[in-house]
Amino acid sequence: MRTMSSTTTSRRTALRQIGTGLAAISVSARFEKIVLAAPTLDGIEAPRPSSWPSFRATPDQRGISRSMLADQPTLKWELASPDGWVAAVAIVGDFVYAPALAGNLHCLNLKTGDEIWKYRSIEDPDPKKFAPGFKAAPLVTATMIYIGDEDGVLHAIDRTTGKKVWVFASDAEIAGCVALYEDKLLLASHDSYLYCLNPDGTEVWKFQTNDRINCSPAIEGSFTFLAGCDEHLRVIDLQTGKEFRDMPLESFLIASPAVAGDLLYVGTHTGEIVCVDWRKGQFVWRYAGPRKMPFHASPAVTDELVIVGGHDKNIHAVDRNSGDVRWTFATRARIECSAAVVDKRLFVGSGDGNLYGIDLQTGTETWKYNAGRPINAGVAIGEGHLVVGEGQQNGRLLCFA
Repeated sequence: MRTMSSTTTSRRTALRQIGTGLAAISVSARFEKIVLAAPTLDGIEAPRPSSWPSFRATPDQRGISRSMLADQPTLKWELASPDGWVAAVAIVGDFVYAPALAGNLHCLNLKTGDEIWKYRSIEDPDPKKFAPGFKAAPLVTATMIYIGDEDGVLHAIDRTTGKKVWVFASDAEIAGCVALYEDKLLLASHDSYLYCLNPDGTEVWKFQTNDRINCSPAIEGSFTFLAGCDEHLRVIDLQTGKEFRDMPLESFLIASPAVAGDLLYVGTHTGEIVCVDWRKGQFVWRYAGPRKMPFHASPAVTDELVIVGGHDKNIHAVDRNSGDVRWTFATRARIECSAAVVDKRLFVGSGDGNLYGIDLQTGTETWKYNAGRPINAGVAIGEGHLVVGEGQQNGRLLCFA
């Protein structure tokens, strides 16, 4: 196993380095696969078209909501957490499933923000014990929730009770959302592996890349797509677990790709938005703005546009066919929030503390909410509500409708 670079230092290690005095936790028992009988489901609605059940709502990860949202959304409730919220939430039925960096997954009433249950990444009830945080968005199915933590453990949680069903351990942080293919779970880890798991958490196969995998795996047909720190796009055949395509991207990626048919779209750390024909292994077009700065947000992809916010403080809307810029929208700080599209609007947060609503055709502002703190977690829009989080200390989860 190769040595991870210093940039992958976990929050646990960082806290130790600054001398917080938090007690070390033995995780050896958690690094075993644990399979328990799932509790009985009662009265929980399965995801439907108006839900937002995973990081970008759908397996193609295009970030498009099929819900409705008010023309001028108003804040309905907020919830603070000690270390803030860096992951996007899931919204299914009457519930929000919100991962916190403090190590809790909160199940909340969508309309009121009241807590239904709370799941902690460790079983120790002592609040002084360090609990690995959740940086990845959850995947919500009809009966279960799947979410990885920053210590590399995938948690399978019963939706009704909020109780652990099983855990599966990789060897490093899990930064991306789990994907569902047929009845199999796909898990990408900073340990360089893509894991394919059975519904009970047992391993079917695993595929190794050359470095950390940051992305949430997108799915098109029977293929998934991996991008991360080895500067390659890898297309994996999910029927066999074998590599179908290996294409150099000339940059490492923080963002997750979106896919539409044979075309894949993603922003790179070196400051390009690229369109790739993944079957042929060829660039279709490459776009770079006036200032070539990193794109860490994942793209929203409509029938006409590819839209990504960058570290240059701008939202870039690029023609999906040609790669030519259609419009840009300036904010006052860098953007790491993955935007979401609903009807003819884009919603995105910025490090300037604002949440913006933008007209897709003109790129003009239609709505703005000033939170006063950077909004870097991905936007989720489902069941008539928009939910997004602030990532700093005592950051708030904000719900609009």
